[in-house]
Amino acid sequence: MRIANLAGRLALLTADGAVDVAAGGFDTDPAALFAQWDGLLRWSAAVDPATAVPYRESDLLAPVPEPRQIFAVALNYRPHTAEAGYEEPAEPLVFTKFPSCLTGPYATVDLPEGHVDWELEMVAVIGRDAYRVPEENGWDPVAALTVGQDLSERIVQLTGRPAQFSLGKSFPGFGPVGPALVSVDEPADRDDLELTCELNGKVVQHDRTSNMIFPVPRLVAHLSAICPLRPGDLIFTGTPAGVGNRRTPQRFIGPRDTLISRIEGLGEMRHTFRSAP
Repeated sequence: MRIANLAGRLALLTADGAVDVAAGGFDTDPAALFAQWDGLLRWSAAVDPATAVPYRESDLLAPVPEPRQIFAVALNYRPHTAEAGYEEPAEPLVFTKFPSCLTGPYATVDLPEGHVDWELEMVAVIGRDAYRVPEENGWDPVAALTVGQDLSERIVQLTGRPAQFSLGKSFPGFGPVGPALVSVDEPADRDDLELTCELNGKVVQHDRTSNMIFPVPRLVAHLSAICPLRPGDLIFTGTPAGVGNRRTPQRFIGPRDTLISRIEGLGEMRHTFRSAP
């Protein structure tokens, strides 16, 4: 199942277009998504593809527009840990992004002053309340996966000793997510998906989620040992090597750049950028 926020209404995405969930008698409010998730799964399996209608990509919004919690994980791929000059962490390194940074999968993002960098990430979406989940059951509360970008303004992010990441990663538009929530039963292998990030047509990041240091079940166990997880919470699971501030010379996002973020089986996002007014 692929559920999207289409112009503020929940819709099932198919190869032929979109089907408004009202056709199945469901509430179209994105805030009602997880309360009816199991019913939507059953309904989606029987939807007639001929009922789908075309839609505009520009109408796709962040599929979870107001999550209560957004967690993010630093240094979760070994090549990225190495390019950043750090040793492999013994435990997940967690920071937060604020919900006001979220935007949809096809949007124009205003660039603040500074050095704005890309970080392609798979995002795990929590579908039910979860607390103190053992690692062997770590997939159980995860309803869906989606594509995300942890956009980062590096000057604000790295200011201070110690640095405090969250504000530098939470400017408006710095949390693109989408294009849809893909139920965890959809990918052929949810633990091994290809990630590709392109800047102006050039590949800048490429890896597989199987190369995470801490895979999704470990992250869910680690986070839920401390914080009760709620339906709609997002976990940005870390970025592969290839970010701009670790290149020689450094490369940051500028006005009129185009960023493509693609994850096998989950879809693709496309973003353009402009100077903030």
